[in-house]
Amino acid sequence: MNAKTADPTAPDQGRIVLLTTSHRVAPGLLSWPAWQALRAADRVLCADGTHPQLPYLREAGIRVDEAAPTAEELVEACAGGRTAVVVATGEGDPALTDGLARLAGSGRVRMPELELLPASYDLPGARLLDLVQVMDRIRLECPWSSQRTHKGLAKYAIEEAYELVEAIEDGDRDELREELGDVLLQVVFHARIAEEDPDAPFSVDDVAGTIVDKLVHRHPHVFGDETADTPEEVRAHWLRTKAAEKQRTSVTEGVPLGQPGLALAAKLHNRVRTAHLDVPLPSGEGIGYELLALAARAETEGTDPEAALRAAARTYRDAIRAVEG
Repeated sequence: MNAKTADPTAPDQGRIVLLTTSHRVAPGLLSWPAWQALRAADRVLCADGTHPQLPYLREAGIRVDEAAPTAEELVEACAGGRTAVVVATGEGDPALTDGLARLAGSGRVRMPELELLPASYDLPGARLLDLVQVMDRIRLECPWSSQRTHKGLAKYAIEEAYELVEAIEDGDRDELREELGDVLLQVVFHARIAEEDPDAPFSVDDVAGTIVDKLVHRHPHVFGDETADTPEEVRAHWLRTKAAEKQRTSVTEGVPLGQPGLALAAKLHNRVRTAHLDVPLPSGEGIGYELLALAARAETEGTDPEAALRAAARTYRDAIRAVEG
């Protein structure tokens, strides 16, 4: 009889539940349907005796057999209407699932009801835990990575930031995803190095906690009682809160002088304009003062002079290639 043909007179072949869990969620935190399936099962099996869920299942009074049955054995164990729950290993159970698929496809065996039941799900951002674990192992075991310092890595942060900007300007989604990952790696790498500081160590959790606190504090219109209906009002909230936090004596504080010249000039002009200061542009001879005036004009008009120059330079590059071609 074909395994897919229903026969009301045939004996009940039972049910096989493949229970999957995420290693990124604390063991024991399972969905209610998963607990119901486990408690109602005639037999619960797991091929991995070190599976992190097992202690919690046994503490809850669920007997788990450490066994790796074949597909045929599992089907036979369910005959007569019994239910078997298989707690999948971290790598899954491909030999078992492939075997069950072959049996079901053969049409020669009456199959139990097969169900895939996710018992725990990854929360948004869960893969960041994998990145932290991978970075920790690389820091410990890689001869190159284990010797890196904040200063030694600084140039890579700049390079990766520029590559990210290029991916954004190119509009390449795959490249954008990759470059975002490279920038994220810099953050995690520096945080891992910071853990080893003998005087003022901090971790990636401290980094995340700091930026979370800052974002919440600087968005009172989202997390507090204030209101903001326009981007301009949001910016005003941000600048007001930031000024109170930093207690700066000059609008130039916090402007990194190491950034590209056009970006630096535009940032200084933005600080002056935002603070409503009357500071005339310095006059002088040479291309530098002309570029300063152009950068200030671009910033006033809402244009990023650095991005505008890059766009023009890319057009120039294409023209060069066209002549070369």
